[in-house]
Amino acid sequence: MARPVTLFTGQWADMPLETLARKAAEWGYDGLELACWGDHFDVEKALSDDGYCQGRHDLLARYGLKVWAISNHLVGQAVCDQIDERHKAIVPARVWGDGDPEGVRQRAAEEMKNTARAAARLGVRVVNGFTGSSIWPYLYSFPPNTPGLIDRGFQDFADRWNPILDVFDEVGVRFGLEVHPTEIAFDIASARRALEALKHREAFGFNYDPSHFGYQGVDYVRFIYEFSDRIYHVHMKDVWWSDTRKASGVFGGHLDFGDVDRYWDFRSIGRGNIHFEEIIRALNRIGYEGPLSVEWEDIGMDREHGAAESCTNVRRYDFKPSAVAFDAAFAEH
Repeated sequence: MARPVTLFTGQWADMPLETLARKAAEWGYDGLELACWGDHFDVEKALSDDGYCQGRHDLLARYGLKVWAISNHLVGQAVCDQIDERHKAIVPARVWGDGDPEGVRQRAAEEMKNTARAAARLGVRVVNGFTGSSIWPYLYSFPPNTPGLIDRGFQDFADRWNPILDVFDEVGVRFGLEVHPTEIAFDIASARRALEALKHREAFGFNYDPSHFGYQGVDYVRFIYEFSDRIYHVHMKDVWWSDTRKASGVFGGHLDFGDVDRYWDFRSIGRGNIHFEEIIRALNRIGYEGPLSVEWEDIGMDREHGAAESCTNVRRYDFKPSAVAFDAAFAEH
């Protein structure tokens, strides 16, 4: 086995953790990447109940599973976003409070600090998630962005996330941003700028997910090499995009996932356009030894079939790097 294969539980939060753990073991997974919603991992309980974290480990161990990372995408989104009614549906009531936008952002920041503390209690060293972005609405620059508008957005990101990352440093945990549309970093260029805004502090890196790059036309293998020291975790997720003209483009045309007129859709691993062998070769070259975590999304497939199939496919794609040059045996001794 080259690397552990885990299942990200975010898309399964409607299912009790014990039920999912039993199924994941049957599907062949080595562990779960626990989402901080549903009943999968509760940040408050992790900090207030001395037995909670051991209980999570014990539950997973009953099914031969481990945990290497937790994820709090939903709360992280609210740290920098322009808050509206959509956020009420994704953040805990204690974070939403009275819904005052700045209050939501500040409470989300405190929750992310507590997520780092909870991760340390659980004994994992990576928290994955989103950052949100005050400048995502200005992606298409019309009316033209005023001078300094984007600079101020990156400064806002740094101002809000540096105090959070101070806590990550204090407890020895790293944050892995899933580079993704609607975040402060959504491609290689914006990822560079996010690192620059934080002065390249070590606590901040990336949860690499190729599916968010492919349909944009971003070189998803190059991302691994460019940020080789910042790949803190890896999501395995596939995406399909059309090679013919469609009624919508990269922006999706306000169409639901699965609509026949969409230019792109997430697919179960091995059924999209991502070249996973090149990803594995790149991860081998940079020395990444962490888990390969399946984030399963495919609107056209039964999710349990897809989760089982994806585990098998990830193991088929993964392989250890060579420990010897293949032509070393030709040398004379």
